Amino acid sequence: MKATHDSPAPFDRLGPTDPLTPLVVSVPHAGRDYPASLVERSTLPVETLAALEDRHADALAAGLPAMGITTFVQRRARAWIDLNRDEREIDAAMIAPAPRPGTLIVSAKVRGGLGLIPRRIAGAGEIMRQRLTEAEVAARIASDHRPWHGAIADALAAARARFGIAVLLDLHSMPPLAPVGGRAAPRLVFGDAHGRACAPRFVARLQEVAAARGIATARNAPYAGGHTLDRHGRPPGAIHAVQMEIDRSLYLRPDLRTPGAGLAETVALVEGMVKALLAELAAVPETTLAAE
Repeated sequence: MKATHDSPAPFDRLGPTDPLTPLVVSVPHAGRDYPASLVERSTLPVETLAALEDRHADALAAGLPAMGITTFVQRRARAWIDLNRDEREIDAAMIAPAPRPGTLIVSAKVRGGLGLIPRRIAGAGEIMRQRLTEAEVAARIASDHRPWHGAIADALAAARARFGIAVLLDLHSMPPLAPVGGRAAPRLVFGDAHGRACAPRFVARLQEVAAARGIATARNAPYAGGHTLDRHGRPPGAIHAVQMEIDRSLYLRPDLRTPGAGLAETVALVEGMVKALLAELAAVPETTLAAE
């Protein structure tokens, strides 16, 4: 993690210029660049802000561009802006003067302090020393949020135009979960917005690969997906989106902060799931694509 000057290029687009596969991968929460304006105004040190990161999730996707997968990796930290939130999911108490009523979305994430611009970190407290202006919020949306989602939408549209179908795999990591009902805790959680964002066959294929390696999975619990799936998943238009949460203890050391011995195996797992998903996409009948 590091503090940086505000950068005009907050994310990397890796892989081919033109789509070589119908799959697009995004890693929105692994950014470790902390803009100087955030660090200067934060009540918390960067080491604490890093609790919001999907720590080193970008390493899990590092080999995908070489496989011909268009891959987007956010560089700016989630404490600066959360790309998996609607641009209206903002806590009004963070802005001065207060926005007009009805212009913002008060979601459960906002109430928990984790809106578009995170307000607080559980167990650590408030992030900002002072409220932001509407202009400052608008600048973050214009420089980070809209370019990110616009680039993903363009990549999906290009893949859909070439292959007749496209899938976005939105890659995240999660803290270890507790067992539920006597069952082993899931190590991977797939979210498809309860079936709205992705055809069941694609999620099922991903789960099959994990199960073959002895890894417990769950679907939509406790993570069903956020704004990214709502925005990009359009199965009737042959564009699907699925969120994948990976247990950090699979690839990080016990401190859950630095890469561990399981990294190579977890990278192989991700790449294996990607290959299986591509094979499943190749097996979709052309008549099905035409109908969609």
